[in-house]
Amino acid sequence: MASVVLGILIVLIPLPLFAEAQTPSSLTLGSSLTANDRNSSWLSPSGEFAFGFQEMGRGAHLLAIWLEKIEDKTIVWSANGDNLAPEGSTVQLIADSRLVLMDPKGSELWFPLPTVTGAAYAAMLDTGNFVLTSQNNVDLWGTFSQSTDTILHTQQLDLGSKVRARYSEVNYSAGRFHLILQDDGISYSMPLLPSRSYQMLTWLATPLVPPSEIFNQSGQVYLTAMNGRVLTLVTSDTNPTSGFYQRAILEYDEVFREYVHPKTANSSSGWAMGWSMVSSPVPPNICTSITQNTGPGACGFNSHCTLGDDQIQRPRCRCPPGYTLLDSTNEMNGCKQDFAPQSCDGSKLETDHFALRDMLNTDWPLFDYELSEPQTEDWCRQACLADCFCAVAIFRDGNCWKKRIPLSNGRMDSSVGGKALIKVRIHNSNSKSTGNGNKNSTLIIIGSVLLSSSVFVNLLLLLITYLIYRSFRSRDYKSSRPAQINQATGTQTFTYQELQEATDGFKEELGRGAFGTLYKGVLGSDETNFVAVKVLATRTGESEKEFEREVSAIGQTNHNNLVQLLGFCNEGQHRLLVYEFMSNGSLADFLFGASRPSWYKRIDIACGVARGLSYLHADCTRHIIHCDIKPQNILLDGSLSAKISDFGLAKLLMVNQTRTTTGVRGTRGYLASEWFRNMHISSKVDIYSFGILLVELICCRKKNYEPKAKSEAQSVLVDWVYDCYHDGNIIVLVESDEEATSDMRRLRRFVMTALWCIQEDPALRPTMKKITQMLEGAVEVSVPPDPSSCISSV
Repeated sequence: MASVVLGILIVLIPLPLFAEAQTPSSLTLGSSLTANDRNSSWLSPSGEFAFGFQEMGRGAHLLAIWLEKIEDKTIVWSANGDNLAPEGSTVQLIADSRLVLMDPKGSELWFPLPTVTGAAYAAMLDTGNFVLTSQNNVDLWGTFSQSTDTILHTQQLDLGSKVRARYSEVNYSAGRFHLILQDDGISYSMPLLPSRSYQMLTWLATPLVPPSEIFNQSGQVYLTAMNGRVLTLVTSDTNPTSGFYQRAILEYDEVFREYVHPKTANSSSGWAMGWSMVSSPVPPNICTSITQNTGPGACGFNSHCTLGDDQIQRPRCRCPPGYTLLDSTNEMNGCKQDFAPQSCDGSKLETDHFALRDMLNTDWPLFDYELSEPQTEDWCRQACLADCFCAVAIFRDGNCWKKRIPLSNGRMDSSVGGKALIKVRIHNSNSKSTGNGNKNSTLIIIGSVLLSSSVFVNLLLLLITYLIYRSFRSRDYKSSRPAQINQATGTQTFTYQELQEATDGFKEELGRGAFGTLYKGVLGSDETNFVAVKVLATRTGESEKEFEREVSAIGQTNHNNLVQLLGFCNEGQHRLLVYEFMSNGSLADFLFGASRPSWYKRIDIACGVARGLSYLHADCTRHIIHCDIKPQNILLDGSLSAKISDFGLAKLLMVNQTRTTTGVRGTRGYLASEWFRNMHISSKVDIYSFGILLVELICCRKKNYEPKAKSEAQSVLVDWVYDCYHDGNIIVLVESDEEATSDMRRLRRFVMTALWCIQEDPALRPTMKKITQMLEGAVEVSVPPDPSSCISSV
């Protein structure tokens, strides 16, 4: 059978397996490793690669190969991702010349396939290949022949072999995507059912002879014939290789990428992306490329796929309004409704209990059960609300598609067009009929008594006459008053009366702060068009400035992680701001409540806040220093996505301005030291505040004195975090949090990032863009210095 080579070659001719030199450190029969806290391993002669156990969680171990000399110990091969080994398991070259992984009871958990016998010894080579070798120095099996998700240089695969993605970033079990090497080139495949597969993308080389695929020393991939003739260039980008580790990996988001990393152990540059199969030979948007007649599509059922805004543009899976993740640790596993579905009982269709939420440029193709054309959007809305089977309606170009759950092939992209109308239950709608019934009954009784009085009848007639007159006056005013849009910000202006009616007389309070009170309201006749109305405190001078500042700052911003300002009222002494409604309240309520939020949701929130701040500092028209980053000013929408709010203290910078002078602003405990030192203020004050916020997200604890702390050392959170980091004991920060303790590499990265943010010297704090990259793992985080003992006094 012809062979296929996929590797970084020193020369363009593949090296045969038997040419790999054996070493004096070969492992003889009876050699073994035990899974324990020491993570024992067998090293290659240079010490660059290690074979052994990596702890994946409390008492769970992965048999793996990793790069030993870099800080994050990147795994490049694994054996038992689908069946993690418990504490005390062993991998051993047993007496019958086999390599086997056994649990403490002696049951076999994993062994090489096909079964290998006759091995005299084993060795971990400097190529990254762990081999079993016969007495005659013939390699019988190697990890290069049983690939997982990563390809290293000099690695040789047979035609038909697969490289499989893992399930998620932290779950090494078999994922949904395979890369297959075939006679006609390379293809991606995604299994739908155990017995069938679906070809997603293919590059055809049209060769006359079976191809080889070369990943050469410059980082290029191309198809060649067996005689070495280049048939098809798959990637065109080249990268330097001298002094760098290189790996090509089929990632869990179904993209095949190459990464490079300096061999210098203390390098801060981390893994940088070289090329990816998404950048040239395949369509640039995986979300819109995968459309299945069966199965969930690129993401799980009832979710939608959208490209991230980072450099890699990794596809992200999100839930529509009214839906939550099935598994908070794996966003690709789909979503479920978080409300009772509409009843199909003909006597109570509950039409009034449901509303439609808009999602622009979103669709779930191939899963509609009814198409109506041509129709208006209003017709489409009413048709879905009246149909108990309709979970989503798609309106585009006069066409109305109805869809029932589970939804599949979800994608959000500007190329989709139109809008999705998501049916959700109105909050507390189940109790409305009972409450109104009791209320109406009471009114009837009271009315019957009062109507017995002729005096009351006369007063009632006068009241009715007045109300009719006022209604006509109000209607005439509204009809003659054009919609007013502030030209500078694009936000709508409201009258005080409109907002008073929208909030039912400022009845339902959402929160209260130093500059005003927030109330829940409804705009127009749509009972689900909720808004948050902020009534600023009546003050002279500062209130006026604060109002103008917030309107000017947030009105010109547009980012997924910033709360949207819809409009404002500037009428006489009245100053009000109208925001989008955030149904899950503040991060403070979410983080410091009775139950600990998911580690992976805290990760998502931290990255979201970082992206929002990076936009404010560098990407919006006027660079903005928020000046008051804290959990109370981070709000959560229906999908628990984080959005920065409350720009009342924001400081706008002029074009090309990087720092300013101003009085102290913000909240004690989140203030950087430069506020108190008569220093120029820059965006670095927000970075300090974010560092405190990040520490709170990691530990699920408030920043300062904790009455329930187990010791005095734990009283001040940031001091305790640094002490734990310095002592190499960061696991105590998240004790009893199994998700976090099984994600130690990311936990360490987040702690180190937080410590960089809270450095006393502003010049030492990274930019928000760099911090975002540090959190997402795009750059390596170097060792932070002691933030200084004066942190706790700020």
